[in-house]
Amino acid sequence: MPTHTFLIGAARQRPCTLVVCRGCCCGDPRKHPGTDHAGQLERLRTAGAEHGFQVRTTDCLGPCDQANVIVVQPSAAGRRAGGRATWVGFAMDDDCTEELVQWAAAGGPGLARPPVALELQFVRPPRDARVRSRR
Repeated sequence: MPTHTFLIGAARQRPCTLVVCRGCCCGDPRKHPGTDHAGQLERLRTAGAEHGFQVRTTDCLGPCDQANVIVVQPSAAGRRAGGRATWVGFAMDDDCTEELVQWAAAGGPGLARPPVALELQFVRPPRDARVRSRR
């Protein structure tokens, strides 16, 4: 028997969301000098407002050795199309930031293919994040 997923309320219209780690290592200019962490966040937020995706920050996501980490969460439509959250590591330069913007603006996971160079930065989520997602 097929299962159907029905989204109600705000979940039906949820846009692609970039979750930007700003915990212990990500976004820390002492640990990653030469990276404009505040500028990156501002660029993402400006592009989100322009293109209709959301940007939020969170505390430590876990893979600190791969900082900066950004999780690209699919929109409701992307999730219905099979998209799943994608973890991007080492997201510190302007090229990566621009590729994240392009992918999210195009719809993100499930709706648009990520830029090829960005795929090279995909990382596995920490084990506890994978366990939580199966509950």
